[in-house]
Amino acid sequence: MRIAVTSQNFRTITGHAGKARRFLILEADGKGEPVEIERLDLPAGLSLHDHHGDDHPLFTRGIDAILTQSAGHGFRARMSRHGIAVYATSATDPRAAAADLAAGRPLPEPAPHDDDHGHRHGQSAGNEV
Repeated sequence: MRIAVTSQNFRTITGHAGKARRFLILEADGKGEPVEIERLDLPAGLSLHDHHGDDHPLFTRGIDAILTQSAGHGFRARMSRHGIAVYATSATDPRAAAADLAAGRPLPEPAPHDDDHGHRHGQSAGNEV
């Protein structure tokens, strides 16, 4: 399983997935420790919030899931259209959360006030799309 983790500091899981420009790309099989295969550090204008084409760098890397601390409904819907599941969690350790996700273990729920980055669009925010 290939997992992109929003991580503005390349150490912890951070939020606001649509505005994130830094991602850890991990491979996890649910058995061993996830392996970092890439760090994606996108230039200004290439956050998913700003870039609206189907040629975004995340879409060309075979990503199965995104781990983040918060993601809005529009972000979730867009990722779903590309076959990418979005998981919001309050976990901070990218490798531990990726290991749990790949093994099918539950992730800690995201903080309720962070899951839709401060504004609602009329839909409830779930943990996975």
